[in-house]
Amino acid sequence: MLKKIAITGGTGFVGTNLQNYLELSCEVQPISIRYIPNQRFDIEADAIIHLAGKAHDLKKVSNPQDYYEANYELTKQLFDAFLRSDAQVFVFMSTVKAVADEVKGILSEDEIPNPKTHYGIAKQQAEQYILSQLLPEEKRVYILRPCMIHGPGNKGNLNLLYQLVAKGLPWPLGAFENQRSFLSIENLCFVIKELLENTSIPSGVYQLADNEPLSTNELIQLIGRGLDKKSRILNLSQSMIKSMAKFGNYLYLPLNSERLQKLTENYMVSNQKIIKAIGKELPVSTEQGLMMTFESFKK
Repeated sequence: MLKKIAITGGTGFVGTNLQNYLELSCEVQPISIRYIPNQRFDIEADAIIHLAGKAHDLKKVSNPQDYYEANYELTKQLFDAFLRSDAQVFVFMSTVKAVADEVKGILSEDEIPNPKTHYGIAKQQAEQYILSQLLPEEKRVYILRPCMIHGPGNKGNLNLLYQLVAKGLPWPLGAFENQRSFLSIENLCFVIKELLENTSIPSGVYQLADNEPLSTNELIQLIGRGLDKKSRILNLSQSMIKSMAKFGNYLYLPLNSERLQKLTENYMVSNQKIIKAIGKELPVSTEQGLMMTFESFKK
């Protein structure tokens, strides 16, 4: 029985929710860490959940080296400490972006990694380091690749979509048909708890996603239902929208090429490996999880 869980990155969105979730069944110890060359950690816990790292920078103002220090070098130091310690479980929060920035079809764990950004490359390097180490028989290691995580306290594109519908503004990108996967924070916390408690789940790499992908148009309609408002979706010319987004790149408008891609891209992620491994269904559906997130935006 794992009684003491050490969590790095505990003050972030995922860390805050995960601590609240796990505190009902075990002692949670938040650890504040940052990369310092040649440092050694001494971990006194039954399990380590490594969430700390540098997130993807949409404004592109970060120094590339920051990603490698925070997401690769720091992970390497912490994993070395895990191997030296008596801790039984190590959970590393990677990302689907460590595999692919664009997806054709449905992304699975069998995909050969080909990350394009410093963020994704650094996470992939951390994964490779963990997988290259000889693991003692009594220890278990899980590399998690979540897709877009959402839940109470989450900011980002979902909040922007919500505000658009809440203000009664039309959604102008109705002509773009896409399907993408999401991950409710409730389902993420559930999976991590299962990994901590179920010793029969084999070590390895697992993708995390809710069961059903949704299109952005379906998201808009879902938000409208939650607000009891009629959502307005416009089918404007795709070529015209793309041209406007290019202007946005130079004029720093809310709609630019990168944001347009984020809002309209296909990014479907398979969760079949983790579902089979835990032998249980996820507690909330894609729609339920999103409605819980949208409800939190009202507060």
